[in-house]
Amino acid sequence: MCGIAGFTNFDADLRGEKFYEIGMNMAQSISHRGPDASGICQEKHAVLSHARLSVIDITGGAQPMQREQFNNRYTICYNGELYNTKEIRRELESEGVSFSTTSDTEVLLKAYITYGKSCVYLLNGIFAFAIWDEEKQELFLARDRFGVKPLFYTKIKDFFVFASEIKALFKFPGIEPVIKEEGLCEIFGIGPARSPGCGVFDNIFEVPPATTKTISMSGEQTKVYYKLHSAMHTDSFSDTVDTVRYLLCDAIRRQTVSDVPLCTFLSGGLDSSIITAVTAKTMDTPLSTYSFDYVDNDKYFKPSDFQPNADKEFIEIMSKEYKTEHTVLYQDSAELVSNLYVATEHKDLPGMADVDSSLLGFCKRVKNKHTVALSGECADEIFGGYPWFFREEMLNCNTFPWCPDLSGRLKVLSPELKRLPIEEYVNNKYTSFLSDMPEFPYRSEEDLKRQEIGYLNLYWFMSTLLDRKDRMSMASGLEVRVPFCDHRLVSYVWNIPWNIKAKNNQPKFLLREAARGILPEQVRNRKKSPYPKTHNPMFEKLVKQEMVNVLSNKNSPILQLVDLPLLREMTEQNYDYGKPWFGQLMAGPQMLAYLLQVNHWLSHYNICVKI
Repeated sequence: MCGIAGFTNFDADLRGEKFYEIGMNMAQSISHRGPDASGICQEKHAVLSHARLSVIDITGGAQPMQREQFNNRYTICYNGELYNTKEIRRELESEGVSFSTTSDTEVLLKAYITYGKSCVYLLNGIFAFAIWDEEKQELFLARDRFGVKPLFYTKIKDFFVFASEIKALFKFPGIEPVIKEEGLCEIFGIGPARSPGCGVFDNIFEVPPATTKTISMSGEQTKVYYKLHSAMHTDSFSDTVDTVRYLLCDAIRRQTVSDVPLCTFLSGGLDSSIITAVTAKTMDTPLSTYSFDYVDNDKYFKPSDFQPNADKEFIEIMSKEYKTEHTVLYQDSAELVSNLYVATEHKDLPGMADVDSSLLGFCKRVKNKHTVALSGECADEIFGGYPWFFREEMLNCNTFPWCPDLSGRLKVLSPELKRLPIEEYVNNKYTSFLSDMPEFPYRSEEDLKRQEIGYLNLYWFMSTLLDRKDRMSMASGLEVRVPFCDHRLVSYVWNIPWNIKAKNNQPKFLLREAARGILPEQVRNRKKSPYPKTHNPMFEKLVKQEMVNVLSNKNSPILQLVDLPLLREMTEQNYDYGKPWFGQLMAGPQMLAYLLQVNHWLSHYNICVKI
């Protein structure tokens, strides 16, 4: 994985020293994404820069990469990994195309040279890339089907500026961090999720998943190249199970290709265990696995509806069964709190509080020995694992089910912010997005409701987790792959009726059937448990202390945005961890932690708030 950045201007010559420095400054600001090398290419009307994390063809895959054909020059900067590189390469070679490296970067660039913009239809992988066509004087941007890899952009005067992370955009002269009404509605209404395509900051946008953009002298063109297609599912139950098993195992095996050390994240849950089992069988040496926990968590853990059991027992079963070299990584409450601020800086936005900061700390430790990891994200969205697929009050809440009640977050706002149309903004985002869902005229009303929940999950909640995974892992130069996000698997499962996905309302019934014979029965039948969180009361105590310090500092920027008496009261109360205000893990202490992130975000970026 890598970091990319660049800009175009068709009315200026960009080959001078000034533009070289801008391009390099942009790349250096995201050097954590690519600590192994950096590069820049200057054409008359385009500058492309790159920070590289070497994973495939370590010596031959340097970027930006240029190739010439038919007296034309093409330049690519690319962040991602293709999992069907061999197939595309063979197809190109059959047409007479030759290669000088084994990198997927060259395969991608040659695919573009050969097939043009339609090359994106061939790609199986996670990617965000930019290609400059010198003859056409055209910049082509593309992002993978579910937005695993980020790509932001903005326009200033005659410049079009793009980068993997927002912080790199701020390295371009004149681009300033400004938040207006829409951004505040995102932070306090949608956050820590984010509307597709929205960069929260004023005039900053994200290329949506499955989308390409072409920037030329004649203007901009945007095209969506992949959408879910609704169709009648006609496969028998046994054929459905076999197809899911094949697609999933094929996706996992494809994603084990690496020229650097590879590991898996293993929680002992269904999703990570399937990935670990299949990966272990592909390895010639024992597979390294990692699990995450917190100091003294065993002393304070209490089962809840959202987290019914601890991971340890199931991890030990898996590690023994597949003879993995397992490591448990621990984090204490002090590090968890301090990483709240570091996580915010890497995300460029407030995030999922300690869910983000813990992953950041764990990924930094994994990077000590490994560069590539496989993780189990996206299974719950695809196969129906979340509580909101089953609980009546969440299923029929007519809003985003992971945040059915905005009252908890709205009450902390200042009187001025309470006048913002936040509830209306959230409702409009919900209804307008669902209006674009592929129709299922032959499904029952109950099935259609779950299909709506699934659609929202794929493009909102899953995007939030993928964004978190990318930013927290790439902060350490660790590439994390997500096999469940393979578009072939998602497309197939999308059309499977609910009574097969979750027979007798058993979460992820279909996936459990596909795992039969792959996993030990105790693991295959384990009740769903989400990403591990701390139960140590020290975390809540430290978060409260941090908030008291913020409230006592008259220069804290969040003071203008919150109800101060209420927030002071919140630092003195005890919280019910079983009532999250976002997702499954963000309860009262996470509300305080989120507001701490907001305060640090406003301060660190010196954000101008315009209401």
